[in-house]
Amino acid sequence: MYETIQYSTENGVALITLNRPNTLNAFVAQMNREIIQALKAASSKEEVRCIVITGAGRGFCSGQDLSEVDENMDHGQVIRDNYAPMIRQMHLCEKPIIAAVNGIAAGAGFSLALACDFRLLADRASFLNAFINIGLIPDSGNSYYLTRLVGEAKALEISILGEKIPADQALSLGLATRVFSADNFEAEVKQFAERIALMPTKAIGLIKRTIRAAGELSLSDYLEQEAQGQRIAGLTKDAREGVQAFIEKRKPIYIGK
Repeated sequence: MYETIQYSTENGVALITLNRPNTLNAFVAQMNREIIQALKAASSKEEVRCIVITGAGRGFCSGQDLSEVDENMDHGQVIRDNYAPMIRQMHLCEKPIIAAVNGIAAGAGFSLALACDFRLLADRASFLNAFINIGLIPDSGNSYYLTRLVGEAKALEISILGEKIPADQALSLGLATRVFSADNFEAEVKQFAERIALMPTKAIGLIKRTIRAAGELSLSDYLEQEAQGQRIAGLTKDAREGVQAFIEKRKPIYIGK
């Protein structure tokens, strides 16, 4: 079904693996399309309660495959056709998305990681906002997410200097959720993702929705959206289970509904 990625599901987790290891999983247009297809598939399946994106081999994603670039290319149209639809699909997804960054995440690969809800890094991994090094600006939603994560001044620094950010620095900047030893990375990611998959999935989707609204709405409009979100959350089976488990002093068992 897929040629540039791999897709599998286990224990409530959908795993999307970028699978062009000989290019450090560089993007080609087909990969953009296949990621969108996989995200739609994961979003539509009730049994999937968490999504992990990672890379095959020693890299996460090195960005655009430059062998596809020529001097007559309209770079803006490439963004409109290939990258913007992928980032929009991630933004619309109300299931939690984890970037499991096993190696270098550069250029649009960095953007892909930024668009995820969590970024788990192997201690050998790194980020690189490489666009400036070839005379381009950050794209694929990069500055949208980067500025929200680290602030305007630090986003300018990262984008203009174009310096590699090792895993420990990414953690201190708030770009990484966790850093794990490369030797145990896959097991740690699996444990983290399965923990998220056992949480109240509908509430997570509503949290994502309200946090995004917080930066875009007035306080009055935000409070109304918050109230609507809480009403929806309160009607879920998981909310009833959470309250009942609290009363009974036991650990809740959530089903994602």
